[in-house]
Amino acid sequence: MYPIWEVPHLSAGIVLALIATFHILPSHLSVGAMWINVYIETKAYRESRPDLLEFVKKYTLLLLVFAYVFGSLSGVGIWYAATVANPRGISGLIHNYVWGWATEWVFFIVEVTGIFIYYYTLGKVDRRTHLKIGWIFAVTSWITMVIITGILSFMLSPGKWPETGGFFDGFFNQTYWPQLFLRTAVMFAISATYAVAVATRLKNDEAKRLVIRTASQWGFAGLLIASGALFWYLKALPEASIGLMGMIVPQGLKNGIFAAWGAMLAYFLFARLKPLSIKLVPAIAAIMVLFIGIWSTERTREMIRKPYVISSYLYSNQVIGKDIAPKGVKAEIARINKEGILRVSPFVPDGLREITDGNRLQAGRMIALIECSACHVLDKTGLRPLPQMVKKLNLTDAAVAGNILTALGGFPYMPPFAGTEAEKAALAAFLVSLNK
Repeated sequence: MYPIWEVPHLSAGIVLALIATFHILPSHLSVGAMWINVYIETKAYRESRPDLLEFVKKYTLLLLVFAYVFGSLSGVGIWYAATVANPRGISGLIHNYVWGWATEWVFFIVEVTGIFIYYYTLGKVDRRTHLKIGWIFAVTSWITMVIITGILSFMLSPGKWPETGGFFDGFFNQTYWPQLFLRTAVMFAISATYAVAVATRLKNDEAKRLVIRTASQWGFAGLLIASGALFWYLKALPEASIGLMGMIVPQGLKNGIFAAWGAMLAYFLFARLKPLSIKLVPAIAAIMVLFIGIWSTERTREMIRKPYVISSYLYSNQVIGKDIAPKGVKAEIARINKEGILRVSPFVPDGLREITDGNRLQAGRMIALIECSACHVLDKTGLRPLPQMVKKLNLTDAAVAGNILTALGGFPYMPPFAGTEAEKAALAAFLVSLNK
């Protein structure tokens, strides 16, 4: 466990969530855009429509700059934020799926080189060769999604991995296939939204009409398929996650998902019927609606994974909660309860490893940072602020606060308290102090 990355008002998890939500736009665009591009380019050649190649070039340039510059930067941002927000979580994923990541990076290299080759060879190589480059890029991009989805779904539903430690036992888990279909369908909706925005800048009205109508069909179909895949995904969720869906997921997030879905369906339908009525500003607004829907969906997915970062293995506060015998990993709760979280954690200031009357509140705050800050902020305002929660419970007695800490393990969305009785008393004293 590394030094705690304390982000005032937001928490480290929300910083990671903001970067990851933005990253979905360029990453899913990179996976889906070339399918639309190759379709339009093929149509341009077959129907002798050179005016359509203007869209192909503009759309490819957007893909190159947005997906492979800003998308790559946000991808690095995810790795950095995940590493400092939850180093043991990212370490667990790397150690279990290092060859999965390596395979994905091989295909990513093909992507990065492929987008430059495709863009700069348009009109400079024969048509068949250029289309082959596009197809190689499209398939390669989708394969990166095939790999990443296995690792992401593993975090929520690790399958038989806790018992076997097997790569594929965790990779092909119960939510893998529905999530892959869901993400594939959504990638077409995202790609279609950006295609419509690019098409609004075309000079030829006939080309604009054709591209917007085509893209809107792809987007509408993608959302319809996504709705079926979402239902499949919800049916495949672990029982605990289904319970958390109704228990802790705010209604606002659920409304955000369905409102964005409905608004985008209406947008694509209107674009199909009135393609020349779509201007750049409404097209950009549609992208913002997509962001709201993605944020709501991703936040929901993160919340139903609680109290874990990797289900049935690693708690959100980076304490290992279960033995993984095939990996030689031991649960830590019993050891921490015996030795103390302040002694087990390597980066605690020396003056706080032993609790005294003089440092009780400081030690309690350190324990709160270690065990609570993954989900709560210690400020008065922000994401699930501890001071507000303490005030709501009207905690004025340390003994009562200690009893609440003892009961934490009974809440399905919170890790159990890990530490000695003295540490529990110090954390209780700190919580009570927040009410003053």
